[in-house]
Amino acid sequence: MSPARMDDQSAADSRVVLTGATGFIGQYLQRELLQSGHDVTVLVRPGSANADRVLPGVHVRRLELGDAGALADALSTADYAVYAAGAVRGREPADFDAANVTGVARFAAAARQAMRRPRVVLISSLAATRPALSDYAASKRAGEAALRDTHGVDWVILRPSAVYGPGDRELRPLLAAIHRGIVLRVGPRGQRLALLHAADLARAVCAVIPHFDRCVENCYELDDGHPLGYGWPEIVQQVRRGRRARYIPLPHALLVILADLNLRLAIFLNRLPMLSPGKVRELSEPSWLCNNRPFIAATGWSPRIALCDGVATLFGVATHVTQSGRSDR
Repeated sequence: MSPARMDDQSAADSRVVLTGATGFIGQYLQRELLQSGHDVTVLVRPGSANADRVLPGVHVRRLELGDAGALADALSTADYAVYAAGAVRGREPADFDAANVTGVARFAAAARQAMRRPRVVLISSLAATRPALSDYAASKRAGEAALRDTHGVDWVILRPSAVYGPGDRELRPLLAAIHRGIVLRVGPRGQRLALLHAADLARAVCAVIPHFDRCVENCYELDDGHPLGYGWPEIVQQVRRGRRARYIPLPHALLVILADLNLRLAIFLNRLPMLSPGKVRELSEPSWLCNNRPFIAATGWSPRIALCDGVATLFGVATHVTQSGRSDR
């Protein structure tokens, strides 16, 4: 029997511990891990308002990531550990670092201490490729470094592009505006963007497990496979399905002013803003593109959900789906 085949069999019903399970992406991960036949345990903060988002059939451990003893105990019987927790809103670096850096470091340290063979999958972000742009991007890059630097832990890092799907609260408002016929173009002309449906990201995580030894100590970028990403006209075409839309370009200078005002207001109200000067720098990049080929070669995974089909799930638009899983269009 080949090593690859042995790996496939041993991973078929693995015990997986998951953080970030009650978040947008985490709920897709719960579902996909269960459907793949894994025994799933999720780590939930005591008193979490989102505890009702844990799916039936999933085991729950209530603990703080800062509780090293409880975390090590939760990981002691795991075959794989998936870190999907993260912060996307913040006023300053500390708002991102708690989940994106310190949390990763503690999780990796506990895995090294408690797991028979520490195998950790980290969901990072394509933003980690450009850490100078924002506090968020810097925190994602630092979180990757924290995992890489934890000796004795086998790791795989996934860097998804912009993730969308039912349950998303960050990208959906922009897509909803386009669906209504209003295109708020926040990036430069000619901008190219890679996108990924949350269900395909969850499938990618599950694809790592049976092929972990092929993927170990590698960092993979993920998108939906659309060649060269999407320009704004293509996004509008996919969302509007050929109907006309009104373009409203937002000048960069105006975005900078709005972001600065929003940050000041967030500080005053003690809230965590999404729009910040750092976010404007991210939005102003001319391209956010991926290369799926290394991950496809390692795991056999491929994205199934095209943008037009993904948008249909957001807004209830009927679509004729072919046997390949992509709609006729």
